[in-house]
Amino acid sequence: MAAVFRMEGSHSAGAAVKSGAAAFPIDLVHLSRQTMGDRALEAELLALFERQAARIVEELGRPDSDQPGGWRADLAHKLKGSACAVGAHEVAAAAENYEYCVRAGILRATDADRLAEAVTQVRAALRDLAG
Repeated sequence: MAAVFRMEGSHSAGAAVKSGAAAFPIDLVHLSRQTMGDRALEAELLALFERQAARIVEELGRPDSDQPGGWRADLAHKLKGSACAVGAHEVAAAAENYEYCVRAGILRATDADRLAEAVTQVRAALRDLAG
């Protein structure tokens, strides 16, 4: 079973605690490094990421519109970058896969489902983190 690293007290790398539950979908140590330990900035970035991820997954779920064909890949690429920045590595991997599959013309429902599920897990974890 994958280990969880949850943060107690500060979000410093030394404060990581190993637990036996399922892995937390945000790498809080990575996020802390990105924000230089600024907890308010972490909270702001996570809130922005949550809103953006939800909006993008919703847009990707729409039937094709008259937008240019690469719009789905472009949205997935944007989500991948945001996910990498906050440490949502599974979302980043799923978005990268989605982007590749769209550009290669081989997108399957399972690719979209994987991305939606990864975003759902992060959003649920963020709600739990907020208390």
